[in-house]
Amino acid sequence: MPIEVEIITGRTIDQGKTVDEKLTEEYFKAVSYCELNEEDFKALGLKEGDRVKIKTEFGEVVVFAKIGSVPKGVVFIPMGPYANQITSDDTDGTGMPLFKGVRGIVEKTEENVKSVKEILGVE
Repeated sequence: MPIEVEIITGRTIDQGKTVDEKLTEEYFKAVSYCELNEEDFKALGLKEGDRVKIKTEFGEVVVFAKIGSVPKGVVFIPMGPYANQITSDDTDGTGMPLFKGVRGIVEKTEENVKSVKEILGVE
């Protein structure tokens, strides 16, 4: 059963790679996951490494799920191509899109996580 969440994105040490490294397996592992509160994780019937689909008014994306130290009802996803699929590119004149507080739905899925190349549409 899906749950409603507030999505926040942010930088991580592993995510902060150079452009030359963004198509590597290391970068894929650093950005293709989300962190959920342990209660939400259990409510979704997840095991570490299971996949979830996150949907917002801006799009949807499939990522791996991990237990994190976020509050109940909040999902953290590292900044990058996966987070960009579910956030708006509208900057409201500030020059910076909204990367925090996006409302969405998370549900367990059997769908595969796309590669960074697939997300970016490059070969």
